[in-house]
Amino acid sequence: MSDAIEEPGTTSEMDVSTVQTNANMAKDDVVLRVENLQKSFGALVATDHATFEVERGTITGLIGPNGAGKSTIFNLISGFYEPDGGTVTVNGTDVTGTEPYEVAEHGLIRTFQTPRKLEGMTVREAMLVGPRHQPGESFVKLFTDPKTVGEHEQQNLADVERILEEFEIDHLATQPATDISGGQMKLVELARAMLAEPEVLLLDEPVAGVNPTLRNKLAEQIQRLNEQGTTFLLIEHDMEFVMNLADPIVVLDRGSVLTEGPPHAIQSDTKVIDAYLGGGGV
Repeated sequence: MSDAIEEPGTTSEMDVSTVQTNANMAKDDVVLRVENLQKSFGALVATDHATFEVERGTITGLIGPNGAGKSTIFNLISGFYEPDGGTVTVNGTDVTGTEPYEVAEHGLIRTFQTPRKLEGMTVREAMLVGPRHQPGESFVKLFTDPKTVGEHEQQNLADVERILEEFEIDHLATQPATDISGGQMKLVELARAMLAEPEVLLLDEPVAGVNPTLRNKLAEQIQRLNEQGTTFLLIEHDMEFVMNLADPIVVLDRGSVLTEGPPHAIQSDTKVIDAYLGGGGV
């Protein structure tokens, strides 16, 4: 794998179709494909020809030591960064370099490591930000078709109540969104993401700073949603959490894919151990 990063706008000598990777690129039903993805910030190479796939129906873990490029890849996939090279494909559609809302239209939704608390809103109101294709977002629709707008609002409200109950956080509905704990906010953000009906959901450190009780509840909810058909790609530094939840696991190191495999193989892989702790273990 080449360590060189091409300048934006230039053509790499490495053909995308022949990119070498340590990931499994022979999956049957691919919902997300990252190919030859590159991103530099000045002299810092953050993503170096990263190539991997996420198979529909999986909980795929994305791990790596600090500085491996995990957050940069999430930002590239979800449209918050524009890549210097490479492609991102969601459900067979090239979404490379498109705006986050356009990526979301193709079924890819993400959460953030630090959820943004919406000032002046209750938890219920914050949840109502989640659904896509709301006719009430159109100023014209508010006046030309208020009946349809009202019907959608009522349906969205019913969906919010249902999902809050499914997540066992309906007791928080009337609380100010700024008053709940960080762990509760993680649950609210996960619940809100489900209102957008994602086909693949990117979770950025879902249990960072979360107490053990809420950590277990988040794991249960992710497993439940996966069993109902949602595909997950998650970044997480809590190795016990990700090893118990994800399969397969993609390991990044210095912006490239180091290896991919099931948890037991990743935990005993000497390359992974060296990358993390210089041989001290994962």
